[in-house]
Amino acid sequence: MKVGVVLNPIAGGGRLKRHWAEAAASLKTNFGDFDLRETQARGDAERLAIDLAAGGCDLVIAAGGDGTASEVADGLLQARHETGKETALGLLPCGAGIDFARGLGLPRGIDAAVKKIADAEGRKIDAGRVCYIDDHGALASRHFINIASLGLSGATDRAVNADKRKGRVSAKALFFWRTVVEFIRYRFQDVRITIDDGEPVEARMALVAVANGKFFGGGMMIAPDAELADGQFDIVILRAAGKLGLILDLRLLYGGRHRDHPAITILRGRKVLVEPLGDAEKNGALVDIDGESPGRIPATFEMRPGALTLRG
Repeated sequence: MKVGVVLNPIAGGGRLKRHWAEAAASLKTNFGDFDLRETQARGDAERLAIDLAAGGCDLVIAAGGDGTASEVADGLLQARHETGKETALGLLPCGAGIDFARGLGLPRGIDAAVKKIADAEGRKIDAGRVCYIDDHGALASRHFINIASLGLSGATDRAVNADKRKGRVSAKALFFWRTVVEFIRYRFQDVRITIDDGEPVEARMALVAVANGKFFGGGMMIAPDAELADGQFDIVILRAAGKLGLILDLRLLYGGRHRDHPAITILRGRKVLVEPLGDAEKNGALVDIDGESPGRIPATFEMRPGALTLRG
């Protein structure tokens, strides 16, 4: 098996990079030689994954957080579309956000995580593709493997990624604090949501999550019934309500106990269109894609059933 590794050297405040000798030894023991590439800026993991896949790798391991894993998956899916060759994804999780790995139940220890990848058989999982408007006003698109969302989550992502404490405090504490702060600042936005060919739903919302996986936001189980291989998104709509009550109820998300909350609606589907109502600038909610916020709505989310092979 030809193996490539894409390492984010600043993931988790540089923890994985500092322990790379241990990780490299474990990779060598379990896989033999491997091709290591390091990212230097956002977007590098996608490009490096494409290069590794095009170079004949059978497995590419994303060593970093959710952003790194998502970019690597996007690169592998692009490479498969261009070449027809399928390359499996493995995860060596470390970072401020490891919600996708959390949903998979992956071990946190380096050696245990590498052994899990080595011993696992590849399994098919779904992926999503989202088209949105980037920060320069241009139409953009990319794949995601865990959760894409809009509204409060997009603002929280930008705040977390800009916070100098990222990597030095726990992800759960940082995401919770920034969520509360951004929620206080947040102005509810009016959107139209169309799922598959159904009737559009208009909502004044705080958040819309289009979920393939269960967790986001440093451990919030936003979509407790989501499955990675069922060919469907779970769409979670958090409608406008009293802010103090919603902030107090955030604790419900960590245990997935919000299904019956009066402000929550959970739907299912394979294609989701979210558009701003009225003033497009005022209601152009920020998009979150696997922990990064690259743009805003209008956005279309489409399911790609069984698009990716995962080891681990």
